[in-house]
Amino acid sequence: MNIEIIGATKKGYKLPKKEAIDFSGKAAGICYMPSTIKELFSEESSKTERRAQRTLVSGHHSVFDHSTYNLILENIPKALAMILNNEGMYTTSEKSARYTKMKIEGKEKELYEKWIDIFIKEINKTYPNIEEKSVLKLAQENARYLISVFTPSTTMEYSVSFRQLNYIMHWFEDIITEDTGDKFTILLKPYLQEFIDKLSDLYVPDLNTKVKKRKISLFDDRKSRKDEFGENYCIKYKGSFAEFAQAQRHRTLQYNIQLLEKPEYFVPPIIKEDERLNKEWLEDIDSLKDNYPQGMLVNIIERGTVENFILKCKERLCGEAQIEIMLQTKEILDKYIENTKDSNPEVYEYLLEYAPGVRCRFKGWKCISPCRWGSKNALTRKI
Repeated sequence: MNIEIIGATKKGYKLPKKEAIDFSGKAAGICYMPSTIKELFSEESSKTERRAQRTLVSGHHSVFDHSTYNLILENIPKALAMILNNEGMYTTSEKSARYTKMKIEGKEKELYEKWIDIFIKEINKTYPNIEEKSVLKLAQENARYLISVFTPSTTMEYSVSFRQLNYIMHWFEDIITEDTGDKFTILLKPYLQEFIDKLSDLYVPDLNTKVKKRKISLFDDRKSRKDEFGENYCIKYKGSFAEFAQAQRHRTLQYNIQLLEKPEYFVPPIIKEDERLNKEWLEDIDSLKDNYPQGMLVNIIERGTVENFILKCKERLCGEAQIEIMLQTKEILDKYIENTKDSNPEVYEYLLEYAPGVRCRFKGWKCISPCRWGSKNALTRKI
C-alpha cells in the first residue's frame, strides 16, 4: 500500500507538521484577538507555539481543521476505504470497480474472470440490444462482488484536515491495541498500522479524542435498532459491502454496519432465477468467505432526515444506478410512505410526490443523460 501526500492547498506542496501547528496556533489567537490579523500573524513564533500547545492540551481542537492535506492512497483495500469514507470530514475520489477492470490474483482472479464471461453471456441473452462496451461494464460491475474487501486494489484521493487525520490515526491505534479475536478486525489491523506508519511525520500525540472517547463510526455496537419513520428515520436492512460503499456517498445520511454471524450473499438478479447459475454463484462466492467478498451481506443501519432521504432517492432511483442500491432505496421509500400514512400526514404527503419510484418521473426533474431503460423499465431491469 502506497500513501503519498500530493498537495496541501498548493499542488505538490507538502505542508510540514510544524507549519500546520503554527497555522492552527494563529487561528486559535483569532478567538481572543486584541488587535488585527496582521499583528496576530506577525507575532513571535514562540508565542504562537505556546498558544497551540495550550489549545492541544485543552481539547479545543477545531482550529487544527484549518490546515488540510490531499493524500493519494494506492493499493488500498476496500475495507480501509469504507472506514475512511464513513468519517464526516473528508473529500474523496475513488477508482470505481463498476467502471474499471480490477487487477487481482489467485482464486479471486480466476472466479472474477469466470463470472465476467458468464455475465456477458447472460446480459447478451436477456438484453441483446445493449452495446458491447456497456455489456462489459455491467459484467464487471457484477463480477466485482467476488473481490475481497481486503484485496489491495483500490486507488483513491482523500482530502482531510490536519485534526481529522490525527484523530483517524489515534482511532486506528485504539483498534490495533484491542485484544480481539474478530477475524475481520485481525485482517484489518495491518492496513491500519501501515496507514499510521506512512503518515507518521504528521502524527501529533495530543491531537486525539481520548477525553470524548470517540472511535471510528463504521461499526454499530447496538444490536436492537428499531425501524422508525417520521421527520427523521432509522432503518436496518441487509445489503452487500458493495452496496454499503455506494450508500456512503450520501454524506448527509449516517451509516453503520453490523457483520452477520452466518455468511449470506447478494445474488445479481440477472442470474437469480436460473437455478443452476444461482447455485454456482453461491458456491463460488462462499468459497471466498474467509476473505469477505464484496457481495457478502451485512446489516446496514441508515439514519437521517426525510429531506436528505429524498436527496438519496434523486440519485439512486434511476436506471443508471447500481441495481442493488436502487431496489433497496425503492423498498425504503415504500416503507417510509406506508409508515407515515396515519402517523405523520405532512411527511406522508411530502413523500407521495416521489411514490412513482423513478426520478425521471419526479415533479420538476429534468434528465439530460441518455437512458437505455426509461421510466418504464428502470425498476424492473435485471442488470
